[in-house]
Amino acid sequence: VHMLSKSAFNALLKTLEEPPEHVVFILATTDADKLPATILSRVQQFFFRPIPTEIMTRQLMNIAKKEGFAIEEDAARLIAERSHGGFRDGISTLDQLSILATPDQPLTANMVTEYLGLSDATMLGNLLDSYPSDDNEKVLNIFQELENSGANSVVVLHQLLSIARNRLRKNPNLVGLVQQLIEVDRHPHPDLKLLTIFMNSNSQPTEKPIAPKKNIAQATTQKPTEKPTSIKPAEPAKPTEKPIEKEGKPAEPAKKLAAKPKKTDAPLELNWEKVIERAKEKSLGLASLLQKSQWSFDGEKLTIYAGSAFYKKKLDDAKNKPLISEIISEEAAMDLEIDIIGEKKPPEDEKLAEIAELMGGGEEVKLEDI
Repeated sequence: VHMLSKSAFNALLKTLEEPPEHVVFILATTDADKLPATILSRVQQFFFRPIPTEIMTRQLMNIAKKEGFAIEEDAARLIAERSHGGFRDGISTLDQLSILATPDQPLTANMVTEYLGLSDATMLGNLLDSYPSDDNEKVLNIFQELENSGANSVVVLHQLLSIARNRLRKNPNLVGLVQQLIEVDRHPHPDLKLLTIFMNSNSQPTEKPIAPKKNIAQATTQKPTEKPTSIKPAEPAKPTEKPIEKEGKPAEPAKKLAAKPKKTDAPLELNWEKVIERAKEKSLGLASLLQKSQWSFDGEKLTIYAGSAFYKKKLDDAKNKPLISEIISEEAAMDLEIDIIGEKKPPEDEKLAEIAELMGGGEEVKLEDI
């Protein structure tokens, strides 16, 4: 369809409007959306559904038998699964693999796995069996084996989804894992994202990423309240020695004490989603930059990790920097110190930092944010 010009479509339209009596015209295409509406309105449309894996498996085995070579059922099923319901792709793959079969040696699942660049199904099954567990060493070893074998992270992801889908009936607890795996394909670093999913699952029972944030924020807000309590016994002692000389001096510590607790009005948490929504009302370009950035907030200071020097320069320019301060002030109900850094946010967990360094960089993603 993509090769037909406008003149060709006009000629086809005339043929459809005045068809010969002895002709039945059939047009099969996977790009029906590229056909002009004038042609679509003059034809009957039949939409073909994807062929089920079991039906395609049997058909591929019948084709192999008629072509004079043998194929194992597991091998035919692998080809069918990788064809995603399309007979054309399945038959094409079978034709290419037929040269590996001999009269004494049928086409095996291992041959198909190696040819298609797939990972060992047993290894991936062991990886799913380890979810969730406390055996971090086992998870790291499996991923190391996958990396050494040259496995593609996206192909591994699709295999994991296929195996997990088949296991859902027996193990409904895998629903949460499947929901996380679906999002991996959109991640800029799918290999690191896969690793963190299985690593985070192992540490989930003993470690929750959000809880430490609240504790840290509470600890920072407690510091101003601890200082007045330590100052109060010391400051009144001085006025008692000279109560008459200068009456204005005792008021100064009172002002300091009154000024410092204002920091306790700082929000314990900053809702970044609301910040982005406010930014969209003022500047879509700024909202897009903030959406790509990472951030951290300790109750008094907001640090924005732009990810690169280019994005830092954009956020720091004379137009965006005042807008950011205005938006943050509106959301936090007070003025905050804002620091923009032209790097990615470093992982909070030391183990994840080591993994990211080992794999040449990456981004820490918490399960609650998915």
